[in-house]
Amino acid sequence: MVKDKKHAKNEGFGEVEEALTKTEQFLEKHLNLVLYVIAGIIIVILGFLGIKRYYVSPRNAEALELMFPAQNYFEIDSFSLAVNGDGVSLGFLDIIDDYGSTKAGKLANYYTGISYLHMGEYDVAIEYLSKFKTSDILLEPLKHSAIGDAYSELEEYNKAISAYKKSLEANDNEFTTPLIESKLALVYEAIGEKDKALNALKSVKEKYPSYSDIVNIEKNIARLSQ
Repeated sequence: MVKDKKHAKNEGFGEVEEALTKTEQFLEKHLNLVLYVIAGIIIVILGFLGIKRYYVSPRNAEALELMFPAQNYFEIDSFSLAVNGDGVSLGFLDIIDDYGSTKAGKLANYYTGISYLHMGEYDVAIEYLSKFKTSDILLEPLKHSAIGDAYSELEEYNKAISAYKKSLEANDNEFTTPLIESKLALVYEAIGEKDKALNALKSVKEKYPSYSDIVNIEKNIARLSQ
C-alpha cells in the first residue's frame, strides 16, 4: 500500500516534471519571441508615460494658459468674446479645435456650452455640453442641469426633466441639489404635475433647511399646497 502511494506520488512528480520540462523547452525554443513580447510591452508602457509627461502635460498647460483670456471674458459675461476670441486672444472654440484632446480642451466644451446657453442658442449649448465628459462631483451635476435649462427654454420639458434627474443622480450635495430640485419643480408645474413639483420642493426643505433660498422654497410650497 505504501509502495502504491509512493508510486502514485512519483508518477505525480513525474507529470509535473514533464510539464515543466515542456515549458522549459518551449521557452528555449521561443525565447526570442518571448523577449520581443516583453520588450514590446515595456516599450508601450514607457512610450505612454513619455507621451503623457513630455507631450500631453505640456500641451494641457499651454492650453490652460491660452484659455485664460476666454475665461476672463466668461467671468464678466462677455460670452461672444469668450467663445470666439477677441482677434488677439483665443476663444473657447479655438481651444477646442487646437487642444481638444487635453483636459483644458475638454473643459472648454463646458464653458462653450454655458456661453451659448446665456446667448440663447440652446441647441448649440446642448451640443457642446453633451460633449463634455467629467467625473468632477460638482461639474457633472452642473453640466446636466445646464442641459436641462436649455431643454426648458426650448419647451422640451420631458427632456429637461430627464436632464435634471441625471443631475441629481450624479451627485447629491448642498450646493447643487437644492437648486436643481427647484428647477425640476418649475418644469413639473409647467406641465401640470403639481404633486411632483411639491415633492421636489419638500425634498429641498427636508434635506437642506439651511439652503440660501429656503424662504422662496417655503413660499412656493405654500402656493402649490392651496
